[in-house]
Amino acid sequence: MELFETDVVTKDLRKPLADRMRPQRLEEFVGQGHLLGQGKLLQVLLEKKDIPSMVFWGPPGVGKTSLGWLIGKHLSLPFVSLSAVMVGVREVKEIIQKAKLKKIILFVDEFHRFNKLQQDTFLPHVENGNIILIGATTENPSFEIISPLLSRMRVLTLNPLTDEDVLKILKRALAEDLELTRPEPRLEDGVLPELAGLSSGDARTALNLLEVSYKMAVQKNRMHPVIDGETLLEAYQKKIMTYDKKGEMHYDLISALHKSLRGSDPDASLYWLARMLESGEDPLFIARRLVRFASEDVGNADPQALQLAIAAMQSFNFIGPPEGYLAIAQACIYLALAEKSNAVYTAYSAVTADVRSLPEYEVPLHIRNAPTSLMKDLGYSKGYLYPHDYNDAMVKQDYMPEALKGRRYYRPTERGYEKKLKDFLEKARRIQQS
Repeated sequence: MELFETDVVTKDLRKPLADRMRPQRLEEFVGQGHLLGQGKLLQVLLEKKDIPSMVFWGPPGVGKTSLGWLIGKHLSLPFVSLSAVMVGVREVKEIIQKAKLKKIILFVDEFHRFNKLQQDTFLPHVENGNIILIGATTENPSFEIISPLLSRMRVLTLNPLTDEDVLKILKRALAEDLELTRPEPRLEDGVLPELAGLSSGDARTALNLLEVSYKMAVQKNRMHPVIDGETLLEAYQKKIMTYDKKGEMHYDLISALHKSLRGSDPDASLYWLARMLESGEDPLFIARRLVRFASEDVGNADPQALQLAIAAMQSFNFIGPPEGYLAIAQACIYLALAEKSNAVYTAYSAVTADVRSLPEYEVPLHIRNAPTSLMKDLGYSKGYLYPHDYNDAMVKQDYMPEALKGRRYYRPTERGYEKKLKDFLEKARRIQQS
């Protein structure tokens, strides 16, 4: 891209509809009322023409690039748009050097793709105001942008567009775009709202889908094209869901699955499971999480949960996708409906805290191993009482180091099989305390 290109938003009919319909004025920009509404942060900054370097954080298709360009136009500043996927630090330095004393808006899409050393390049120029840097990212800036740079930039969160926002954009396209009027299509009732809903708040997706639907309608009937539900679904084919297996959404969705399971909601659990599987998540990653859940949140309230989770993982390995997804789904439903207990998790957390913070106490002599006569002479295993020689295989005997006598880690609940374990534990403790 040429330096100081100011016509990045044009009506070139060779471009996709999504590019042709980029807003030309701030008044045409749709959405982000929390930033651009009367008295809101960005609106106030625009009125004062006092725009700092910023990070636009939000999902695809919500107007990050268009908003950056419109800000440059409003301020009458050259706008340079780059993508971190396509350029390196050398190109960035050349652009800043060519700018010299002329202030520019440098818009960098996919800013999180730059590593920490590359991001350091921007620091002095942002700090001395040579450039207004606008970094656009779909990833959480807290994790992806270095702290020194982040502290010098305002983070603005851009939200997914509402269906009403998308409808507004689609209607404008149908009214203004020349390509969509050669010839003008007839839209079946309800098609436009359905198209808006399929876009998941992404204007680019919505406009691309409208364009494909229009071309298919023209192909079917060049003189009187009709965009109906059948044409829309044919154009839509299968929804390609936005999903980054290493990004924030990856962690958000697995968190949603885990919390739905913990909340004993099988329907929500299945929904989040399907969202991940259909988006291309590694099924074995999910299966491992289910195994973890079986111990962490079900535990001994239902010991079979762990067995079923392991079996689901083995079944998927044996069958593979997509049939193997059913085994994972089966385990998911079972875990959601199993009795819950985090007693194993809390017990292990408590004992590891002691192991890490307390001295390494010696093993009491009577429960040490004594494979040699020398060890026996030293008292190893002396006085050990063999439980099977006593009623119920229980006998009063200490097993803890002296300093930890009476310490309790495992506290079983009254739920499921764990209630039976609790009864047994109380019986064993009564004998120990007799």
